[in-house]
Amino acid sequence: MQEAPPAIISAFLGNQLNEVLNAINEDCPLKNFSMPQFQTIKVSGTVLDVKDAGLPHIARDLTDCNHTLPIAFTGNKFEFCAIGSKQSPSFPVTVLNCMVTTAITEIVTNLHAQMGSKPTPSDDDTLAVICRYIRLMHPVCFEGDNYSDAWVAEAVCCGLPNICTVPEAFTYLLKDKHLAMLTTDTGIFSHSELMLHYHILNEHYAKDVIIEAETLRPFSASRSCLQPSKAAPKVQVLNELAPLVTTLEAEHAKLTATVQKLIDHGSNDSNKHAQAACNLVVPAIAAMCNTADMLKTTVADKYWLLPKYAKLLLMIRSDWSAGLITCGE
Repeated sequence: MQEAPPAIISAFLGNQLNEVLNAINEDCPLKNFSMPQFQTIKVSGTVLDVKDAGLPHIARDLTDCNHTLPIAFTGNKFEFCAIGSKQSPSFPVTVLNCMVTTAITEIVTNLHAQMGSKPTPSDDDTLAVICRYIRLMHPVCFEGDNYSDAWVAEAVCCGLPNICTVPEAFTYLLKDKHLAMLTTDTGIFSHSELMLHYHILNEHYAKDVIIEAETLRPFSASRSCLQPSKAAPKVQVLNELAPLVTTLEAEHAKLTATVQKLIDHGSNDSNKHAQAACNLVVPAIAAMCNTADMLKTTVADKYWLLPKYAKLLLMIRSDWSAGLITCGE
């Protein structure tokens, strides 16, 4: 799946899997999910009992998942929802397979240590190792809204990293533990192959940001299509338009200078180049877009030379209805 979860990596297990893991860890009976579970509904401060024999029981779909998390259990599999819409899944899937391989190898090693000199592990040995990993994974299990500020605060308490920028995420490939996992431990990559991936990821990011900035600049140039038409009633809106136009022109000049500096003084360090694009160009693009949006809402539609968001949406819906856009497009 390709969605947009936050940067904190967490997993949604759902009621059924949580119940299984808690039952194992706490050595308690497992709830039978095949049997209807009576529930109550709270309405305006009162409790309404729905234990009515005349009503049929409706089984909840246990594959329903929380789509605000990067990793979600959907009944018979885990879905990884943290791949970008334009990103090939091949490298992320390779990294995930390396992680699973390393984890299974570690579990097997711990199981051998737990069983000692016995020819085969006992149930107690197996449960001891499973319970150990249930406790270890507890901090990354989350059932709530992964976009909430409460989860960010909780993740800090749990020691989970919150990687907010793309170039910072790339540097995690070179951390000793991750580097060893991807190279010497699993043998999936050689050191030079992983470094090549690292540099390509950084360069692609920096070039994408520069291309986005270069695409925006012509639209925001002085007296271009982001400026109100000359036919606009300047006297009526002058006090509102003048500061916005001045700000837009200043931001355009700043973006132009920033992009040109980044192009002219490219670093031999690909990550520094990506960091510069992230820290300098991206904020300049965001500032210009915000000013352009404010200007767009101030100017009447008939004086704005470009189609606004609502008009674009209506144009797409109209083309879809007319058969000009198909599913293949």
